[in-house]
Amino acid sequence: MSPHLDLRGAAIQTFPRDAAGAQTTIVLPNQRSDVLHFALDIGGSLIKLVYFSRIPPHLEHGASFPSLISPTANAAASAAGTPAGNDCTDGSTQTPSATASAAAAAAAAIAAASSAAAVPRAVDRRASFSGGGGSFRSGGGGRLHFVKFETARIAECIEFIKSKRLHSFDILGMGGDEESLWGYGSSSPHIKATGGGAFKYTDLFREKLGVVLDKEDEMRCLVLGLNFLLRSIRDEAFTHLEGEKQFVEMHAGNIFPYLLVNIGSGVSILKVDGPQQYERVSGTNLGGGTFWGLGSLLTGCKSFDKILELSQEGDNSAVDMLVGDIYGGLNYEKIGLSASTIASSFGRVVGEQKQLADYRPEDIALSLLRMVSYNIGQIAYLNALRYGLKRIFFGGFFIRGHAYTMDTISFAMFLRHEGYLGALGAFLAHEEDAHAEGRGLSLTPGIASLSSLTPSQLVERFPMGAPFSKGEIRGPVIRGLKEKVSWVEKFVQVGSDITAPTPTGKPPTTTGLGGFARPREQGKELRSDESALNVGVLHLVPSLEVFPLLADPLSYEPNTVDLSDPDEREYWLGILQDHIPNLVEKAVASEGATEDARRRGDAFALAFRAHLTRLREEPAAYGRLGLATLLEMREECLREFHFFDAYRAVKQRENDVSLSVLPDLLAELDSIPPDERLLTVVGGVLAANIFDWGSRECVKLYRSGTILDIYRMSRDKMKRPWRVDDFDAFHQRWQQRPYSKALLFVDNAGADVVLGMLPLAREMLRAGMNVVLVANSLPAINDVTAEELTAVVAEAAKQCPVLRAAAEAGGVMAAAAFQSNQEPQQGADEQQGEGIQAQQAEQSPVLQEQQEQQQQQQDGEQRQVFLSVVASGSGSPCVDFRQVTWELAEVCQGADLVVLEGMGRSLHTNYDTRFTCDSLKLAMIKNERLAKRLVDGSMYDCVCRFQPGTTALRVEVKR
Repeated sequence: MSPHLDLRGAAIQTFPRDAAGAQTTIVLPNQRSDVLHFALDIGGSLIKLVYFSRIPPHLEHGASFPSLISPTANAAASAAGTPAGNDCTDGSTQTPSATASAAAAAAAAIAAASSAAAVPRAVDRRASFSGGGGSFRSGGGGRLHFVKFETARIAECIEFIKSKRLHSFDILGMGGDEESLWGYGSSSPHIKATGGGAFKYTDLFREKLGVVLDKEDEMRCLVLGLNFLLRSIRDEAFTHLEGEKQFVEMHAGNIFPYLLVNIGSGVSILKVDGPQQYERVSGTNLGGGTFWGLGSLLTGCKSFDKILELSQEGDNSAVDMLVGDIYGGLNYEKIGLSASTIASSFGRVVGEQKQLADYRPEDIALSLLRMVSYNIGQIAYLNALRYGLKRIFFGGFFIRGHAYTMDTISFAMFLRHEGYLGALGAFLAHEEDAHAEGRGLSLTPGIASLSSLTPSQLVERFPMGAPFSKGEIRGPVIRGLKEKVSWVEKFVQVGSDITAPTPTGKPPTTTGLGGFARPREQGKELRSDESALNVGVLHLVPSLEVFPLLADPLSYEPNTVDLSDPDEREYWLGILQDHIPNLVEKAVASEGATEDARRRGDAFALAFRAHLTRLREEPAAYGRLGLATLLEMREECLREFHFFDAYRAVKQRENDVSLSVLPDLLAELDSIPPDERLLTVVGGVLAANIFDWGSRECVKLYRSGTILDIYRMSRDKMKRPWRVDDFDAFHQRWQQRPYSKALLFVDNAGADVVLGMLPLAREMLRAGMNVVLVANSLPAINDVTAEELTAVVAEAAKQCPVLRAAAEAGGVMAAAAFQSNQEPQQGADEQQGEGIQAQQAEQSPVLQEQQEQQQQQQDGEQRQVFLSVVASGSGSPCVDFRQVTWELAEVCQGADLVVLEGMGRSLHTNYDTRFTCDSLKLAMIKNERLAKRLVDGSMYDCVCRFQPGTTALRVEVKR
């Protein structure tokens, strides 16, 4: 069976690949770019499926990363006739060679319009396109999805594959003809599969789907899958002790050796010494199949999950013989056994004259669960002692995040993707084999292989169904936004279905080797076990990197607020929940308040409340919980329901108002003596940071006064000393020797950036510093985005020649022209320069003086400074420096000052973060609780925290 391809307009294109020669690829201009590859692990009990989808970021319409790169990159791509990051798989008729040529021309145009100081390397790289098997770093990406089915219901698995068209391949970008693509001289797709079912069901898959199951060694797949997870997924491994989960940071250098205990129908134990070094050292026939089979016979339940759910309500002492039963209710203290320790599983039944029907199924289920768990734990522990291994990982679908099971084997580490090791390994084997055979298969541009991915390039997202289905597929496939909204409306009932369980005190504690007290009462839950962790969708974003200026990347933790504290967690979950109505109001208004927008707004509110409820139920459900995670989740949920910029109109209005008064502010600043001006400018940044629609208190201010009234009130309150006041140390460093390049991470649109950060940037430019303004890639509340900031800087530059000259040198003016669908006016500006200067001189004598000073600098052949704008890679009010755009990473070269502005970037996250260069953190605190706990302050206190770079500190120590 041939792959389902849309061959209309198909053509063969040849274009340069590399120095070795040309590459030929098939271009399908009408082919949908969706699923490229999937793999299966067909076990005796469960089928696990992993599939990869690649969608050009600009086509995702609300996906996590529609465009992470700066407006300058988009400008280059616009001239090429295709959005930045487009690999021409969306139906575009642009050929790869034409795209490359047009992009190169666009890059040349921008480079010509910019000075040599405008980081031309980044411009060239942004416009670097190649087709077929080549790569470009500003685009590409995709998603890894995880799904499971019961093997007894294999027909559902096949139907799911059909409904998602997983067996219909889009070969664009994979290189070569069909034979080299499939790799077997056949037009039938070969699907990697592992597990016994790969042999048992091979004819069924060929008959129903027309695919050939290519069998992979089960042990190899397990090791490949786990190595990938440990190396590439943050918060993958965790420990579980007395009901508490602790995530364990794993790095490429501290993974091996380890013991892998894979619990499927049976149990296999592998000793892994390296990426390709492993051996099976032990195992047992008492595994998940044993629990399921005996559970079905003894309780009548046929579902694995149902038997686990029964065990939640069980009391194993009704069927197990405990130590206390033997010793008259006493502990056996001499050998350290408590009275509640199990002496003999099901041993109590021997002395009782009862039939099976006389025992509660719940009690039987719990006893059976512990019997199997204890035996597996014992065997694993003894093997670890035998081989001297300190790391033990449990995989397979037996654990299921079940709290009692994990506490039984609390000496080990567990995995969030525990059941998908084999399927993921089979998926990776497909890529490994292709490379080994010289076929050079790459699932997405920008990534040589999935195995080469770093944690920075993988972002896990949890869609709307996650709180209800643990990320697993339930029911028919949801297609499109309308079905998504309908699903939420039907599935979620306000006030009933989404109800957090009532805490019932401390979880049971371990009493001896695997012994437990009676399980606690369970409140109302969304699923069988509140401690089960969710499996999300892994977004592959090849354009993300670690921020190069972090002092200690391995130990970096962005979150300042500790949400492991239950009180702190509940407070912030409550803050986010209380903010939902205001957010929905703005989101619906941003879409014209249509009936469709109202339905989507209500659906968003229900879905996001469900996420918050899930996190109240299990704080570790989505991995390590931090405030940055919560804020990012809120924005992702908005985008999922196609609210891409809820505060768009608000931001535009505030930008316009602030720009109208900017000339007066600049004139006021220029009247201040240079030695005093820096303090006024920094104070202005703190005063302008009051504008924040994410703060409840600030929202009240918005409703009681105009923007200018609020700004003047805030400036009047800027009395030193501030709550954290390191300005004098910063000023002293400023005067000692000039900085070379500053990275300014900006916060909110409107007065915050226009009246606060732009004057600071201007002051730095006048001091001879290059300045890079760093803004969000995606909208978040009223935070300014890189695209919006480019337009704002271009407008501000019309009022200030210092900003204009630097913005032209940094490529901002050219990018702004592209954004407004205009050609750059460099030639016209040169011809009409004298007229423009005369007009500006009439408007402001101060501007005329600045122009004269600038001309004197140029006459003296002084260095022309530049002002540029780059995207951070963030889509929330916070910044996670483990994941920034390659463009931001690239402009870090030569930077010796980082400025973080706003609560999200410098207080909620990164307050204690150190950099190799100097850093300045500026924020007004607009939350009473945060002010008290972080700096022992109060509402509207200000933070000006200066920290010397760690490199500078080392130099001082040497001296």
